Amino acid sequence: MGRDSGEAGSAYPHEYRATEARPSPLTSTLTEVCGSDSTPEGQREHKVGWKNQKNLSRRGLRMLLLGALLLLLALPSYGQDTMQGPPLPKGACTGWMAGIPGHPGHNGTPGRDGRDGTPGEKGEKGDPGLVGPKGDTGETGITGIEGPRGFPGVPGRKGEPGESAYVYRSAFSVGLESRVTVPNVPIRFTKIFYNQQNHYDGTTGKFLCNIPGLYYFSYHITVYLKDVKVSLYRNDKALLFTHDQFQNQNVDQASGSVLLYLEKGDQVWLQVYEGENHNGVYADNVHDSTFTGFLLYHNIE
Repeated sequence: MGRDSGEAGSAYPHEYRATEARPSPLTSTLTEVCGSDSTPEGQREHKVGWKNQKNLSRRGLRMLLLGALLLLLALPSYGQDTMQGPPLPKGACTGWMAGIPGHPGHNGTPGRDGRDGTPGEKGEKGDPGLVGPKGDTGETGITGIEGPRGFPGVPGRKGEPGESAYVYRSAFSVGLESRVTVPNVPIRFTKIFYNQQNHYDGTTGKFLCNIPGLYYFSYHITVYLKDVKVSLYRNDKALLFTHDQFQNQNVDQASGSVLLYLEKGDQVWLQVYEGENHNGVYADNVHDSTFTGFLLYHNIE
């Protein structure tokens, strides 16, 4: 009986040893329900005797019966889990149950960048921005090459006729016809070369200013038989003096010129001064003594 009881612990060696070697979740649950001694099996057999081994066999049998009962209750849900879940590992017992989910693993290394997407549609035009401040003046560029000459333009219309400009004229040129014999009076030049405006009076030998302005006067005197002293007068005042000494049996010349500003009504003439001994003014068919004057520009004021 004692041997039979001792062998009862090894009557089901496969189930018992498998339970002791690989505790499954179901065994762990049975252990929590039925209780377990924390002392290892080797030490327990050494300490107890035959009676204790018999009690252990009975306890093991009860545990097997209780495990079979729990296994039958767990088979429906276990079968469903087996059909839906992954295949059981090799060598697992029929009472294997899924364990508690493990901790989440570490994040893996980042993957490579994906390909660029296709360009999106063009958006609507935005509102114009504010005008920025005026920039600094840039440097002057290099002068470019002269371009080709263009075609002539269309001639413009002919302008309206303007008012005719009035030309101010005043001029004379006269000469002697014979030798002068009277001194200290105006010399009467009666040979007329030009006197279109009649501003020179041949009867008095004087030029009368009709246009105020600047005038040029000149004279050329042939000297013969006596010395000559001639003056140019303006309004009874001598302004220019010419003196020439006669040489025996020789014809000589004396001349003078001046610019004068005249007002309207002024008079200009030539006259011998210092008496008869200085009246060598001469003229004939081959020798002339002349007196000339003309307006350079008139006074516009």
